[in-house]
Amino acid sequence: MQIKFYQEEEQVPLEMHKVRVVQKLFLRPIEERLQCIKEAGNNTFLLQNRDIYLDMLTDSGVNAMSDLQLAASMRADDSYAGSETFTRVKEAVKEVFGTENVLPAHQGRACENILASALVKPGQTALMNFHFTTTKAHITRTGGTVEELVAEKGLKPQSSDPFKGDFDLKKLRTTIKEKGAENIAFVRVEAGTNLIGGQPVSLENMLAVTDICHDNNIISVLDASLLQDNVYFMKTREARCKYMDLKTIYHLLADHFDIIYFSARKLGFAKGGIITSKDERFTKMMVEYIPLYEGFLTYGGMDVRSMEAMAQGLYESLDMEYISQGPEFINYLAKELNDYGVPVILPAGGLGCHLNAGAFVPDMPHEQYPAAAVAAALYIVSGIRGMERGTLSEQRNPDGTEPFAELELMRLAVPRRVYTLSQLKYVADRVKWLWDNRELIGGLEWVEEPSVLRFFTGRLKEIGFWQEQLLEKFRQDFGDSL
Repeated sequence: MQIKFYQEEEQVPLEMHKVRVVQKLFLRPIEERLQCIKEAGNNTFLLQNRDIYLDMLTDSGVNAMSDLQLAASMRADDSYAGSETFTRVKEAVKEVFGTENVLPAHQGRACENILASALVKPGQTALMNFHFTTTKAHITRTGGTVEELVAEKGLKPQSSDPFKGDFDLKKLRTTIKEKGAENIAFVRVEAGTNLIGGQPVSLENMLAVTDICHDNNIISVLDASLLQDNVYFMKTREARCKYMDLKTIYHLLADHFDIIYFSARKLGFAKGGIITSKDERFTKMMVEYIPLYEGFLTYGGMDVRSMEAMAQGLYESLDMEYISQGPEFINYLAKELNDYGVPVILPAGGLGCHLNAGAFVPDMPHEQYPAAAVAAALYIVSGIRGMERGTLSEQRNPDGTEPFAELELMRLAVPRRVYTLSQLKYVADRVKWLWDNRELIGGLEWVEEPSVLRFFTGRLKEIGFWQEQLLEKFRQDFGDSL
């Protein structure tokens, strides 16, 4: 329930936690920041943390754990087999999802590797509302292809629709009919959709997708990594869910999906990954890959302290006061920027606030990587590290051509329980300045381009000298300020 302020103009999200441990931050002068981004090849992934003021690259593995999670990690059982820690993880998964068949993996993309290895045959297609980078890479690695069937509303930067991550159900039925059910490896719902702004999927749409899958004898898979945010949006935006408790929603989804997997770096605020199912049939299809790729069946490549923190974090995902903080802070930042006239994805989704980088530099061609350029520019003028979510995050076609992203977004992730409202105010202020000086932003070109997941380790350079001009304008407006 929202807490209202007596002075309406003071209305802000109210934290339902207190901060008991702090970590010192540093904000380097802009001249040093310019040098840092050049040394990092204009790739924010390659920046050193000591050179960053606010790290908004991701909310994966960088959320603040609760006191109970830290306490739980101290009772870990590090037995190689038969660990009590794994028993507690299974109990937590059963409490949250109602499922008993649990396979551990060291993180979410490890789950994707196992799913692709077990379920994807060469020539098959995986259907999904929208792809995620590592998911697609694992599927193509095993000889499959990916087809995106997100509803048209999902690709509109701003609208009033509360569930822009929904599947286009008509396209789903048509695609299955055209390709043949036997050629579909599985249908994957990502809740919410990372690459189009963390946009949620409605409960109604998810259940309709699983019904279509069951009618056609196709495996349905739920990527629940961002489900915590998605469930918050269900509760606050979907009439059917308003009076349902959180556990009922989680259990209902597990009743309908054949397989659920998640990264505990997001769901549970710990580190690790889980594949789970109500039907043992599905976990048996994958169980042999756990010892092969991850470790024994009772730890799956995770350290036991992280597993204990994961178990406690899963229980906390049933607490509305815990899961609301992220979406409410993200919405606050998106509203601030929208009020300033800065183009952002609306309505605000989960995971982070997404700048419409394509609108910052509308005349820049995709092959100069607009979202990456905006990310580099923002770091230079603020010390804030965001993440490119556009064409640079795609991978080249087999013939070497560049597939252009549907949206050029620059993501400002909001790690949970980490940053304060005054720091979000700083973010909004520096983004506004960059928006007002957007004509100075130029493009980037490759220096080193890896063939797989290039956005992680690739290096680029500025085209021309626009970054130096950005620094000069910053000094004109801010003087000696950091």
